Amino acid sequence: MARSRYKFLPGDTLPYFITATTVNWLPLFGNPDIARIIFESLAFLQKERRIIIHAYVLMENHLHLVAASENLSKEVANFKSFTARRSIDFYRERGNQFILEQLALHKLAHRSDRDYQFWQEGVHPEQIHSQEMYEQKIRYIHYNPVRRGYVDEPEHWRYSSARNYANLEAVLDLDLD
Repeated sequence: MARSRYKFLPGDTLPYFITATTVNWLPLFGNPDIARIIFESLAFLQKERRIIIHAYVLMENHLHLVAASENLSKEVANFKSFTARRSIDFYRERGNQFILEQLALHKLAHRSDRDYQFWQEGVHPEQIHSQEMYEQKIRYIHYNPVRRGYVDEPEHWRYSSARNYANLEAVLDLDLD
C-alpha cells in the first residue's frame, strides 16, 4: 500500500502539520468574533483531551496547526463542521448578507446538503516524522505573519503560538513540556 504524506494514517498519534483554509480564501478571520470561535473550539478540544496542539497560527483566511490526536482526521472534521456552523450563525444573526452571499457563491456544487460553505475541503495533512521536520513546521507557522509583512517578529502576532514559545500571554494555552 502506497503511503501518501498528504493523508491521515489510521491509528497514527504522531503530530501532523495541517492547514485549514476558508472558502475562496475569504478573509473571515480578520473579524475578532470569528477568530474567537476558532480559538474557543480549539480550547474545547484541548480541554476534552481530544487534540494536542503543538503550534498554531491564525491568519486572515487560514489556520495552520501542528497537532496530534488518536483520530486527528475525525477531530479536524468535527472542528471544521462546528466552527462553520457557529460562524455562519454569527453572520446570520448580524444580518451580514455580503459574507453570506460569498459563502453561498463559493459553495461547491456537490454540497447540496447546505446553503453555505465556510471552509475549503481538506486540510493537506503532512505527518511529522522527524524532529527536524517538527522544528521546520513550527518555524514556518510562526514566521507566516512575518513573511506576510504584518509584524516584524513572530511573537508580535496575537493569533500565534510564537507567543506561547516566547512565554507571553497567548490566546490559546499550550503545554510546551
